[in-house]
Amino acid sequence: MSVGTATVDTTVPAQAVRPPAAAPARAALRRAAPALGLFAAARLTGALLMALWAWRTGKSPLRLLGQSWDSLWYTRIAEHGYGYTSTLADGAVVQSDLAFFPLYPGLIRAVHTVLPVTPGGAGLLVSWTSAAAAAWGIFAVVDRLYGRRTATLTVLLWGLLPHSIVLTMAYTEPLFVALCAWALYALLTRRWLWAGALAVLAGLSRPSAVALIAAVVVTAGWELVRTRGRAGRRVWAGAALAPLGWVAYVLRVGMVKGDPLGGYFAVQADWSSRFDFGIGALRFVRHLVSAPELFAFSMSLVIVGAAVLLLALLVCGSQRRPPLPLLVFTGVLVVIVLGGAGFFESKPRFLLPAFPLLLPLACALARTRRRTAAVVLTALAGVSMAYGTYLVTVAPVPV
Repeated sequence: MSVGTATVDTTVPAQAVRPPAAAPARAALRRAAPALGLFAAARLTGALLMALWAWRTGKSPLRLLGQSWDSLWYTRIAEHGYGYTSTLADGAVVQSDLAFFPLYPGLIRAVHTVLPVTPGGAGLLVSWTSAAAAAWGIFAVVDRLYGRRTATLTVLLWGLLPHSIVLTMAYTEPLFVALCAWALYALLTRRWLWAGALAVLAGLSRPSAVALIAAVVVTAGWELVRTRGRAGRRVWAGAALAPLGWVAYVLRVGMVKGDPLGGYFAVQADWSSRFDFGIGALRFVRHLVSAPELFAFSMSLVIVGAAVLLLALLVCGSQRRPPLPLLVFTGVLVVIVLGGAGFFESKPRFLLPAFPLLLPLACALARTRRRTAAVVLTALAGVSMAYGTYLVTVAPVPV
């Protein structure tokens, strides 16, 4: 990726750089195997270091990974269904489990029913499997656009992000990223119905699925404009399918709360989670730079700032910009994260699905000498594993 002034590539490639879109899954998996091996090695090493520190401090590593913060809410939903609220001593409702989308706890329940594992263990199995699927999906997308070396580096960088410890926890991010990555791949290969169906599932996973829905709808719209309406019914169907999962859950929560259109957003407001165009985030940043604060908050500020810089490089700094689906998905997701109020310390986790942000760095590393790349990756690994251990075992704030 070199700096230039070329126009944005708004088309969806008709043919793969490599391998062909119709390549057998086994061959595609063999091609991705080195990247998946490096990803697994990175995450296993990080988890092992975290486990060693947890044991040293008298804590259970599996409990920290499977029963921490949001994991407790997901496993509770899996065991007992929706209906739990956290309340104050005076009886005032503080937070409702309706803020959590149903696909991940539904999968936990299914695994817990079939296998002799605890709900927390089932959540870890779902997350670990999803993380592998997500890494493969990221590889498939980047390999199609930039080749195998850049794809391998992107997957490895994703596995070495400061918050990548989340990918080994009972959180919904691995599942969500897997659905987003493969939906984007479906868009790149013009599999419109697959893209729409995966967007439906993503919409049942996280509220930020709005970014993927936007990517599907905008890309389908551009395809219809480009072909003057001759793109076919599959394009229309994919675009129509995409928002159904997200809309269905939001309306369901609204009906439960007695306000079909506003009920879900009232639930989110109780969690201090709302879109305020970044006003709340800016106020918190001002607080961070004017008063001492926990290390996790300062680190979150650095990561969010890096994400903004990488987005600028992705959009403006390359002669080989990603095609429209990736630009829309990444741009909308970053806007959602930056514009949302509350839980500033969790914003780096919310940015984990925005893997295209890593493309400028991956392309730069792909062009540099192997020794230089090795030094950079080793430094990132050290930061990732140390910070991940800190987040899970020491930090007194939600991951």
